[in-house]
Amino acid sequence: ASLTGQTPQKYPELPAGVKMDANIAYDTHKETVLDVFQPATPAAAKRPGVIVIHGGGWVGGTKEGQWDNFVRRYLEKGFVVANVEYRLAKAATAPAAVEDALKAANWFLNNAAKYNVDKKRIIVTGGSAGGHLSLMVGMTPKSAKLGKPAKVAAVVNFYGITDVGDQLAGPNMRQYAVTWVPDSPGRIDLANRVSPMTYVRRGLPPILTLHGDADQTVPYEHGVKLTKALNDIGVRTEMISVPQGRHGFPKEKMDELYKEIFAFLTRIGVMKD
Repeated sequence: ASLTGQTPQKYPELPAGVKMDANIAYDTHKETVLDVFQPATPAAAKRPGVIVIHGGGWVGGTKEGQWDNFVRRYLEKGFVVANVEYRLAKAATAPAAVEDALKAANWFLNNAAKYNVDKKRIIVTGGSAGGHLSLMVGMTPKSAKLGKPAKVAAVVNFYGITDVGDQLAGPNMRQYAVTWVPDSPGRIDLANRVSPMTYVRRGLPPILTLHGDADQTVPYEHGVKLTKALNDIGVRTEMISVPQGRHGFPKEKMDELYKEIFAFLTRIGVMKD
Protein backbone atom coordinates (compact mmCIF):
# COMPACT_ATOMS: atom_id res chain seq x y z
CA ALA A 1 0.00 0.00 0.00
CA SER A 2 2.86 2.38 0.70
CA LEU A 3 3.78 2.44 -2.98
CA THR A 4 0.53 1.95 -4.86
CA GLY A 5 -1.18 4.89 -3.24
CA GLN A 6 -4.08 2.64 -2.19
CA THR A 7 -4.25 4.38 1.14
CA PRO A 8 -7.23 5.71 3.10
CA GLN A 9 -8.56 9.17 2.40
CA LYS A 10 -9.82 9.65 5.93
CA TYR A 11 -8.75 8.77 9.44
CA PRO A 12 -10.49 6.23 11.62
CA GLU A 13 -12.49 7.64 14.50
CA LEU A 14 -10.01 9.35 16.80
CA PRO A 15 -9.51 7.75 20.19
CA ALA A 16 -10.69 9.59 23.28
CA GLY A 17 -8.13 12.05 24.56
CA VAL A 18 -6.72 13.04 21.16
CA LYS A 19 -7.19 16.46 19.53
CA MET A 20 -6.62 17.17 15.83
CA ASP A 21 -6.10 20.41 13.93
CA ALA A 22 -6.75 19.37 10.33
CA ASN A 23 -5.38 20.59 7.01
CA ILE A 24 -3.29 23.49 8.24
CA ALA A 25 -1.59 25.24 5.32
CA TYR A 26 2.20 25.37 5.60
CA ASP A 27 2.66 26.75 2.07
CA THR A 28 0.52 28.14 -0.74
CA HIS A 29 -0.20 25.01 -2.80
CA LYS A 30 -3.45 23.15 -2.22
CA GLU A 31 -1.52 20.00 -1.40
CA THR A 32 0.77 21.63 1.16
CA VAL A 33 -1.22 20.99 4.31
CA LEU A 34 -0.63 19.05 7.50
CA ASP A 35 -2.60 17.74 10.46
CA VAL A 36 -1.48 18.20 14.05
CA PHE A 37 -2.49 15.59 16.61
CA GLN A 38 -1.91 16.04 20.31
CA PRO A 39 -2.97 14.46 23.57
CA ALA A 40 -5.91 16.47 24.94
CA THR A 41 -4.70 16.30 28.54
CA PRO A 42 -2.33 19.15 29.51
CA ALA A 43 1.29 18.17 30.04
CA ALA A 44 3.39 19.35 32.97
CA ALA A 45 6.40 19.70 30.67
CA LYS A 46 6.90 20.23 26.95
CA ARG A 47 6.22 17.18 24.81
CA PRO A 48 8.41 15.57 22.15
CA GLY A 49 7.25 16.02 18.56
CA VAL A 50 7.33 13.93 15.39
CA ILE A 51 6.92 14.91 11.75
CA VAL A 52 5.36 12.05 9.76
CA ILE A 53 5.81 11.98 5.97
CA HIS A 54 3.90 9.40 3.92
CA GLY A 55 5.30 7.14 1.24
CA GLY A 56 3.96 6.21 -2.18
CA GLY A 57 6.95 6.63 -4.49
CA TRP A 58 6.40 10.39 -4.71
CA VAL A 59 3.42 9.54 -6.95
CA GLY A 60 0.76 8.32 -4.51
CA GLY A 61 -0.17 7.84 -0.88
CA THR A 62 -1.94 10.09 1.61
CA LYS A 63 -1.27 11.43 5.07
CA GLU A 64 -4.45 9.74 6.28
CA GLY A 65 -2.90 6.37 5.46
CA GLN A 66 -0.23 6.91 8.13
CA TRP A 67 -2.51 6.59 11.13
CA ASP A 68 -1.84 3.02 12.13
CA ASN A 69 1.86 2.58 11.40
CA PHE A 70 3.00 6.03 12.47
CA VAL A 71 0.60 8.60 13.95
CA ARG A 72 -1.09 6.35 16.49
CA ARG A 73 2.20 4.86 17.69
CA TYR A 74 3.66 8.22 18.64
CA LEU A 75 0.47 9.63 20.14
CA GLU A 76 0.38 6.67 22.51
CA LYS A 77 3.84 7.71 23.75
CA GLY A 78 2.81 11.32 24.39
CA PHE A 79 4.21 12.91 21.23
CA VAL A 80 2.60 15.76 19.32
CA VAL A 81 2.37 14.61 15.70
CA ALA A 82 2.54 16.71 12.53
CA ASN A 83 1.28 14.51 9.68
CA VAL A 84 2.31 15.98 6.33
CA GLU A 85 0.79 16.07 2.85
CA TYR A 86 2.96 17.32 -0.03
CA ARG A 87 2.94 17.72 -3.81
CA LEU A 88 3.09 14.40 -5.67
CA ALA A 89 4.60 14.02 -9.13
CA LYS A 90 1.29 14.69 -10.91
CA ALA A 91 1.27 18.18 -9.34
CA ALA A 92 5.02 18.85 -9.46
CA THR A 93 8.04 16.65 -10.15
CA ALA A 94 11.34 16.66 -8.27
CA PRO A 95 12.48 18.49 -6.25
CA ALA A 96 9.02 19.76 -5.16
CA ALA A 97 8.36 17.03 -2.57
CA VAL A 98 11.68 17.76 -0.86
CA GLU A 99 11.01 21.50 -0.82
CA ASP A 100 7.57 20.83 0.68
CA ALA A 101 8.92 18.47 3.34
CA LEU A 102 11.46 21.07 4.45
CA LYS A 103 8.79 23.77 4.62
CA ALA A 104 6.50 21.51 6.64
CA ALA A 105 9.30 20.68 9.07
CA ASN A 106 10.15 24.35 9.53
CA TRP A 107 6.47 25.17 10.05
CA PHE A 108 6.33 22.66 12.91
CA LEU A 109 9.56 23.96 14.42
CA ASN A 110 8.26 27.53 14.21
CA ASN A 111 4.95 26.54 15.83
CA ALA A 112 6.39 24.27 18.50
CA ALA A 113 5.53 26.65 21.34
CA LYS A 114 1.88 26.80 20.27
CA TYR A 115 1.60 23.04 20.67
CA ASN A 116 3.77 22.82 23.80
CA VAL A 117 6.48 20.92 21.94
CA ASP A 118 10.16 20.89 22.88
CA LYS A 119 11.95 22.10 19.72
CA LYS A 120 15.03 20.14 20.72
CA ARG A 121 13.06 16.87 20.74
CA ILE A 122 11.38 16.91 17.32
CA ILE A 123 12.10 13.93 15.07
CA VAL A 124 11.05 13.06 11.52
CA THR A 125 9.91 9.68 10.19
CA GLY A 126 8.32 7.92 7.24
CA GLY A 127 8.49 4.86 5.02
CA SER A 128 9.68 4.37 1.44
CA ALA A 129 9.45 7.78 -0.30
CA GLY A 130 8.48 9.09 3.15
CA GLY A 131 11.69 7.62 4.53
CA HIS A 132 13.59 9.36 1.74
CA LEU A 133 11.89 12.69 2.48
CA SER A 134 12.53 12.24 6.21
CA LEU A 135 16.22 11.71 5.50
CA MET A 136 16.23 14.79 3.30
CA VAL A 137 14.67 16.84 6.11
CA GLY A 138 17.37 15.67 8.49
CA MET A 139 20.30 15.91 6.06
CA THR A 140 19.73 18.71 3.52
CA PRO A 141 22.19 21.61 3.91
CA LYS A 142 21.66 25.20 2.86
CA SER A 143 24.05 24.68 -0.07
CA ALA A 144 21.55 22.30 -1.72
CA LYS A 145 19.27 25.28 -2.39
CA LEU A 146 16.19 23.18 -1.67
CA GLY A 147 14.90 25.40 1.11
CA LYS A 148 15.72 26.38 4.64
CA PRO A 149 17.40 23.50 6.49
CA ALA A 150 15.40 22.01 9.36
CA LYS A 151 17.09 21.21 12.65
CA VAL A 152 15.59 17.95 13.90
CA ALA A 153 16.72 15.73 16.77
CA ALA A 154 16.68 12.45 14.83
CA VAL A 155 15.47 10.62 11.74
CA VAL A 156 13.66 7.27 11.83
CA ASN A 157 13.86 5.97 8.27
CA PHE A 158 11.80 2.98 7.18
CA TYR A 159 13.31 1.56 3.94
CA GLY A 160 13.75 4.97 2.33
CA ILE A 161 15.38 5.57 -1.04
CA THR A 162 18.89 6.88 -0.36
CA ASP A 163 20.22 7.03 -3.95
CA VAL A 164 17.56 8.31 -6.36
CA GLY A 165 19.78 7.89 -9.43
CA ASP A 166 20.01 4.15 -8.74
CA GLN A 167 16.26 3.89 -9.42
CA LEU A 168 16.31 5.80 -12.72
CA ALA A 169 18.14 3.18 -14.81
CA GLY A 170 19.61 -0.29 -14.64
CA PRO A 171 18.42 -3.27 -12.59
CA ASN A 172 16.90 -1.14 -9.83
CA MET A 173 14.97 1.19 -12.15
CA ARG A 174 11.46 1.88 -10.85
CA GLN A 175 8.62 3.61 -12.67
CA TYR A 176 7.78 5.83 -9.70
CA ALA A 177 11.33 7.24 -9.69
CA VAL A 178 11.28 7.84 -13.44
CA THR A 179 7.96 9.63 -13.03
CA TRP A 180 9.25 11.84 -10.22
CA VAL A 181 12.56 12.64 -11.96
CA PRO A 182 11.58 12.63 -15.65
CA ASP A 183 14.10 12.63 -18.47
CA SER A 184 15.50 16.14 -18.97
CA PRO A 185 18.81 17.96 -19.22
CA GLY A 186 20.58 17.82 -15.87
CA ARG A 187 18.55 14.82 -14.74
CA ILE A 188 21.46 13.03 -13.03
CA ASP A 189 22.51 16.21 -11.25
CA LEU A 190 18.94 16.62 -10.00
CA ALA A 191 18.82 12.99 -8.85
CA ASN A 192 22.01 13.56 -6.88
CA ARG A 193 20.63 16.78 -5.43
CA VAL A 194 17.61 14.97 -4.01
CA SER A 195 19.56 11.94 -2.74
CA PRO A 196 20.40 11.57 0.96
CA MET A 197 23.73 9.90 0.07
CA THR A 198 24.89 13.23 -1.37
CA TYR A 199 24.68 14.91 2.04
CA VAL A 200 26.53 12.44 4.25
CA ARG A 201 28.75 14.59 6.46
CA ARG A 202 29.64 15.22 10.07
CA GLY A 203 27.21 17.05 12.32
CA LEU A 204 24.01 15.29 11.22
CA PRO A 205 21.35 14.22 13.72
CA PRO A 206 21.18 10.56 14.80
CA ILE A 207 19.65 8.37 12.09
CA LEU A 208 17.93 5.03 12.62
CA THR A 209 17.19 2.95 9.50
CA LEU A 210 14.87 -0.06 9.37
CA HIS A 211 14.99 -2.15 6.21
CA GLY A 212 13.98 -5.65 5.16
CA ASP A 213 16.70 -7.72 3.50
CA ALA A 214 14.18 -9.05 0.95
CA ASP A 215 12.77 -5.63 -0.02
CA GLN A 216 11.61 -5.97 -3.63
CA THR A 217 11.06 -2.25 -4.19
CA VAL A 218 13.82 -0.25 -2.50
CA PRO A 219 16.95 -2.40 -2.41
CA TYR A 220 18.23 -3.33 1.05
CA GLU A 221 21.61 -1.97 -0.04
CA HIS A 222 20.19 1.57 0.07
CA GLY A 223 19.91 1.33 3.85
CA VAL A 224 23.19 -0.56 4.25
CA LYS A 225 25.24 1.94 2.23
CA LEU A 226 23.82 4.97 4.01
CA THR A 227 24.39 3.46 7.44
CA LYS A 228 27.98 2.48 6.59
CA ALA A 229 28.76 5.92 5.14
CA LEU A 230 27.38 7.64 8.26
CA ASN A 231 29.22 5.27 10.58
CA ASP A 232 32.49 5.81 8.72
CA ILE A 233 32.48 9.54 9.49
CA GLY A 234 31.21 9.22 13.05
CA VAL A 235 27.54 10.18 12.74
CA ARG A 236 25.43 8.38 15.31
CA THR A 237 23.50 5.83 13.30
CA GLU A 238 21.91 2.42 13.74
CA MET A 239 20.30 -0.02 11.34
CA ILE A 240 17.72 -2.67 12.17
CA SER A 241 17.67 -5.33 9.47
CA VAL A 242 14.48 -7.37 9.15
CA PRO A 243 15.25 -10.92 7.93
CA GLN A 244 13.06 -11.85 4.96
CA GLY A 245 11.42 -8.44 5.39
CA ARG A 246 9.77 -7.08 2.27
CA HIS A 247 8.60 -3.56 1.43
CA GLY A 248 6.34 -2.88 4.38
CA PHE A 249 6.00 -4.96 7.53
CA PRO A 250 3.01 -6.69 9.11
CA LYS A 251 1.53 -5.33 12.33
CA GLU A 252 3.22 -7.94 14.54
CA LYS A 253 6.64 -6.99 13.18
CA MET A 254 5.86 -3.28 13.54
CA ASP A 255 4.96 -3.90 17.19
CA GLU A 256 8.42 -5.42 17.71
CA LEU A 257 10.21 -2.71 15.76
CA TYR A 258 8.57 0.13 17.68
CA LYS A 259 9.98 -1.24 20.94
CA GLU A 260 13.42 -0.82 19.39
CA ILE A 261 12.58 2.59 17.92
CA PHE A 262 11.42 3.92 21.27
CA ALA A 263 14.49 2.45 22.97
CA PHE A 264 16.66 4.29 20.41
CA LEU A 265 14.77 7.55 21.01
CA THR A 266 15.26 7.11 24.75
CA ARG A 267 19.00 6.50 24.32
CA ILE A 268 19.42 9.75 22.38
CA GLY A 269 17.30 11.76 24.84
CA VAL A 270 14.20 12.44 22.72
CA MET A 271 12.10 10.28 25.05
CA LYS A 272 12.45 10.26 28.81
CA ASP A 273 12.69 7.09 30.88
